[in-house]
Amino acid sequence: MNASDSFLQESFSIDGVTVINIPDFIEFVLRFGLNVVVIFILVRVFYYPVTKRKDYLFTFLLISSLVFLICFLLANVKLQVGFALGLFAMFGIIRYRTDSIPIKEMTYLFIVIGLSVINALASTKTTIADLLFTNLVIVILVWGMEKLWLLKHEVYKVVIYEKIDLIQPEKYEELVADLHKRTGIKDITRVEMAKIDFQRDICTLLVYYETTGNENLGHVLGPSARHDDDDD
Repeated sequence: MNASDSFLQESFSIDGVTVINIPDFIEFVLRFGLNVVVIFILVRVFYYPVTKRKDYLFTFLLISSLVFLICFLLANVKLQVGFALGLFAMFGIIRYRTDSIPIKEMTYLFIVIGLSVINALASTKTTIADLLFTNLVIVILVWGMEKLWLLKHEVYKVVIYEKIDLIQPEKYEELVADLHKRTGIKDITRVEMAKIDFQRDICTLLVYYETTGNENLGHVLGPSARHDDDDD
């Protein structure tokens, strides 16, 4: 077999080991490229400008790529439905030591995993055009939710607050005024009390407010932010 004949074949083997199957490899590259592009648009173009969370951006991109590779490379292995469900559960219950993943991040996580599984395990009868349409539908839905419907995002700051006498319900307006004056947060919609420490005379407040700018969710304000993890 000369070199010119090997390029004309669909596959190339060495000692019975298949080095490359050209049609399958082209399909693999096209599907992976489509998956990477779509996930990048979702998490970098839509998600990141709103939240500025580089940690989740890193997580979404790598998890989607890993799930795609696992599913695609194991597509020919006979696996039960329990494996697919277990794969979703394994990534769906991810929890860091202190804070569980917020609902919006969980939604994006489910989207990137779901799209990766679809792009990897779609049958051979499913064309690239079908996959492109499916991915495009998801992109349009996310874009509509992020850019059109949710023009104003309700975000929150975690505030370590020492004026514990103002947390009483009858002093709510005074509490909001003091938070506005000291933090500069405008358009405060509500204030929730997360934790009280009577020994230190401090409490942890969740200050919710609306914004159209790029806000980092869950930012901690206050001199004693380290105390928030004491109970974990």
